[in-house]
Amino acid sequence: MADNKIKEGHPKALYTLFATEMWERFSYYGMRALLTLYLTAELANGGFGLNREESLAIYAIFTGLVYLTPILGGWVADSFLGKRKTVYIGGLVMAVGQSLLAASAFLVSSVDAETRLFMFNFGLGVLIIGNGFFKPNISTIVGDFYDDNDPRKDSAFNIFYMGINLGAILGPFIAGALGENVSWGYGYLAASAGMIVGVLWLKFNERDLEQKGLPPNSPEDKFVLDGKDWRDIITYAIALVLATLAIIFLWRMLPDNVASIITYIGFATLVIGLGYTINKGTNGSAEWTRMIVILVLAFFNIAFWAGFEQAGGTMNLFAKENTDRLLFGWEVPASWYQNINPLAILIFAPIFSVMWLKLDAMKFNPRTPLKFAIGLFLGALAFFIMTQASNAADGGNLVSPWWLVAVYVVLTLGELMLSPIGLSMITKLAPKKLVSVVMGLWMASFAAGNYLAGMLESILNKYEFPLYPFITGLMLASGVCLLILSPFLNKAMKGIH
Repeated sequence: MADNKIKEGHPKALYTLFATEMWERFSYYGMRALLTLYLTAELANGGFGLNREESLAIYAIFTGLVYLTPILGGWVADSFLGKRKTVYIGGLVMAVGQSLLAASAFLVSSVDAETRLFMFNFGLGVLIIGNGFFKPNISTIVGDFYDDNDPRKDSAFNIFYMGINLGAILGPFIAGALGENVSWGYGYLAASAGMIVGVLWLKFNERDLEQKGLPPNSPEDKFVLDGKDWRDIITYAIALVLATLAIIFLWRMLPDNVASIITYIGFATLVIGLGYTINKGTNGSAEWTRMIVILVLAFFNIAFWAGFEQAGGTMNLFAKENTDRLLFGWEVPASWYQNINPLAILIFAPIFSVMWLKLDAMKFNPRTPLKFAIGLFLGALAFFIMTQASNAADGGNLVSPWWLVAVYVVLTLGELMLSPIGLSMITKLAPKKLVSVVMGLWMASFAAGNYLAGMLESILNKYEFPLYPFITGLMLASGVCLLILSPFLNKAMKGIH
């Protein structure tokens, strides 16, 4: 009876991890909602006064690297520290990063522009490395509580995804409003406070995790991290912040050509190291064919996120510059439009969660590649609508906010077909001893999509090709290709749904 109850419900740990991730996403999305607005704000208004292209380039580099460093964080967790310690390290480091961004805003009148820019870049660098340690490992701990073919697994990741998006609502709503209407610094300070709350929540509820994510070779009676573990956590966190400071300081001194060479060498080293780790940890034809499925779906994932991440870039600026934001004489903050997507997820994720279970009971639950293809088709529809909104705004017209509402809602439906399903897929298909590393690889596809999202407009402008029609075509073509490949991918998954 007891076992049946466990199999019918979800473990308490899911809701502990839900809340921890919620606070981390509060921190990240609060910062993201402000980033391009802060960079483009006039110096007199506490910003940096950058133009559109410069701010989108910084957005591209930052959001790209944020999803690339999880490869490092996953490797550290799998090889040395365990997932739980790595999550704590990442959370503490990100809290420091948000505080540095806040300092860059508060000191606008106290330090010279160069020092302030250095502080800002230092903060972004610390956030990038902290996210790399936190992001892949908390997701894989969720997967540790479920067997590969457990029908609750997709449902669990939909619930977990609700935590992500509850934080994504609260971040722009609180930190965004503080940043735009009070002070940029208070917005980033709120993001830092949110990250600290997330770390404390996990610490106070750590027993809910049972023995999942503990350091390698932990004793059988260990359920929480001890004093030695916490000394390691603090030491690693301080070392990562100092290492980031040293890298940024030295980077400024390098000639541009040398910096470019180092970047290429570093990227090549990362790819070779990742390939070696996967090759060493993957055994047998079943594991290899499943790894191929992950790589193929990661490739198509890039196309979706190259569109989706326009939300924090061009669509954020569209809300600011081209949308009628007056409501009963009050101007709605542009950052608040970032809330439409997570609010829609909170509405639809429970429906999707129940839907997958019902469809599974009826033997109609679509396989993962088909879900991805449907998500891409929905993304194409969203950007077809965005194209019409952009056309309506030509000539400086202010368009109805309902255009953005429609785009975000349809895009959200596409996201629910890909993102939580992708997280669940990695924990099913990846070799057990490489789950965190492969989760980092999956996050790298987000990195490529995020970087492409920020750079697409400037690239397409050179060829006088409009952004939103291009993304529409890209997603539509990707969906068709994936639909054609689906039967082969289903077979390669070797029995995993």
